[in-house]
Amino acid sequence: MTALPQDFCRLPIAHRAYHDLAQGRPENSREAIAAAIAAGYGIEIDLQLSSDGEAMVFHDYTLDRVTGEAGDVDARSAAALAAIPLSGGKAGIPTFAEVLAQVAGQVPLLVELKDQDGRAAHAPGTLEARAAQLVEGYEGPLAFMSFNPRMVGRMAELAPAWPRGLTTCAYEGEHFAHLSAEEKAYMQALGAVEPTGSSFVSHEWKDLTRDSVQALRARGLPVFCWTIRTAEEEAEARRHADNVTFEHYPAALPA
Repeated sequence: MTALPQDFCRLPIAHRAYHDLAQGRPENSREAIAAAIAAGYGIEIDLQLSSDGEAMVFHDYTLDRVTGEAGDVDARSAAALAAIPLSGGKAGIPTFAEVLAQVAGQVPLLVELKDQDGRAAHAPGTLEARAAQLVEGYEGPLAFMSFNPRMVGRMAELAPAWPRGLTTCAYEGEHFAHLSAEEKAYMQALGAVEPTGSSFVSHEWKDLTRDSVQALRARGLPVFCWTIRTAEEEAEARRHADNVTFEHYPAALPA
């Protein structure tokens, strides 16, 4: 297990960077990243693959919700994606390399690898390999995480010097109906934490009181949570978590 820098627990983490469409800062945009750095927040971003295997900073599998284009992200080249403006902003979709250069170690950077294993465009491990390549020589607090334990395990092999963690939740509802009873129990027990060498978990905030989550915290493993949207939610979440991932309000910075 690679130790997590203390600033990941000290500074609130801006979800998809410090985005605010009313201020011209779309999620996962250069503008939102600049605003988070200026405010002194940590930053969470998401990675997807382009058709030519570049790591792009973008949350969804499709372009429709946050751009004026439609279709799969991994059906477009990095150059084509970079030319697509994010709705409400001026700049195109950034590459991970561009964001690394922009952040340059000024604040903690929490990088979520979006699950690629069920997609046909690239072989499993392609995103992990590219992300690991890009962070070689990076200086500053950075950590990787994913909902997919296999991807976290691959990062342990490809980039062992960087902390890694699991993005986790209650594993309830239609989205997890495909899980067998045994698989669901394993995920709810956070059984993948030790096999992946995870240094932290980022858990669904409304499920923070789950015994398995609090047992990890009692052992000293940092517990983050997602996604906090009001100061009142933050106050409640901090009773059970070491830090928050937030959006839509200015989280309080430490004195």
